[in-house]
Amino acid sequence: MTKSTTAQSAQNGHYEQTSFASRPPRNAARTGVNNGGVAVQRRIVVVGTSGSGKSTLARQISRRLDIPYIELDAIHHQANWTPMAAPEFRAAVAERIAGDGWVVDGNYRGKLADLVWRRADTVAWFDLPRSLVMRQIVRRTVGRVLTGRELWNGNRERWREMISLDPARSVIVWAWTTHAKNRANYSAAQKDPAFRHLTFVRLGSHREAAAFLDGLACAPPSA
Repeated sequence: MTKSTTAQSAQNGHYEQTSFASRPPRNAARTGVNNGGVAVQRRIVVVGTSGSGKSTLARQISRRLDIPYIELDAIHHQANWTPMAAPEFRAAVAERIAGDGWVVDGNYRGKLADLVWRRADTVAWFDLPRSLVMRQIVRRTVGRVLTGRELWNGNRERWREMISLDPARSVIVWAWTTHAKNRANYSAAQKDPAFRHLTFVRLGSHREAAAFLDGLACAPPSA
């Protein structure tokens, strides 16, 4: 059975999605080991429903551990939202995860689990309540539409997609429809013998995400 842990918080609370770090970690001077001298996470996959905050968390893990940040959506979604062909997608991801340390941001379990999860040592599952995810995804999407900010390869979110009821077009509807499915799939994955080598960390709140970050060893100061 896979190792599983849920980050605990001393009290309820909400952290802004732009930052999960609440205080400098006690083991900030160390890298690669925790306070007990045990090897810590260096190949981490961050998963969760769209809008949960997994990209923010993954970027902060990247900075904390000084390891490459790999955003699967940025690879998969080519110009005009054209999906990269599966063989090319797998090859591009395989090249990026060839190193000893990285954090992968994204789900794509059906396409990449045998590739990415096989090499990972940790899966951080950002499992926020659906009501909170929906508030965040609506706020994020409206902001992106209003600013016209480019996401990847010239792609932008637009009003017509935002108000669509088709989950294949609207990320808001996609988040609503996939939340329960993701919860079932990742709960089952924790019990899958194929992933017994992984440590699963289930994060049910922003405060738990902050606690997880604080528990990671930091990269050493630059010379």
